[in-house]
Amino acid sequence: MMGRAKIGVIILAAGASRRLGFPKQLVEFKGKTLLQHSIDVAELFEFDCRILMLGSNAKKIEKGLDIGNFTIIINEEWELGMGTSISKGVSAALNAKSDLEHILILLSDQPFVTKEKIQELIREQLENKKPATFSEYAGEVGVPAIFSKETFSELMSLKKDQGAKKLILDEKISFETIKFEGGNFDVDTAEDVELLKQME
Repeated sequence: MMGRAKIGVIILAAGASRRLGFPKQLVEFKGKTLLQHSIDVAELFEFDCRILMLGSNAKKIEKGLDIGNFTIIINEEWELGMGTSISKGVSAALNAKSDLEHILILLSDQPFVTKEKIQELIREQLENKKPATFSEYAGEVGVPAIFSKETFSELMSLKKDQGAKKLILDEKISFETIKFEGGNFDVDTAEDVELLKQME
């Protein structure tokens, strides 16, 4: 399905939820942690490069994790914001595979991301040849998202507290979106965990 396009993937798992009291990457849903779910979905594709960004509680999270073909990068500056993880992740991906044409960004705490949704995202990006394709949920636009190489320098220059959504505000960058029901569900509190358990 990907044709000859060279695509890398970055999973952002460096942040922490102070309200939760333990790493949200280790919350379990349907028999596996949320981070393992994201890794397992990504491993279903023949990506040219796979980067896993860890930061907070990296050793605890890494223990017992099956990273498959992913390379772990530790973001020591994770507390400064998601922008640092995106910047370091894109740099690491390009260092590993300099001819990447697209980079897909996933999060570690979206339990309802599926192979089919990622396929749709990639297909939309390759067919429409836009600088980026974002997911759309609950009136918001965000990740999972895929970016073409013309945006790589901007991703690497994101400021500390900026996420990839900053590119949405850039009038020079046109983008597509796909619907992702449930994409807005993330885990930051004990109540979120309890609600997730009820969905199993």
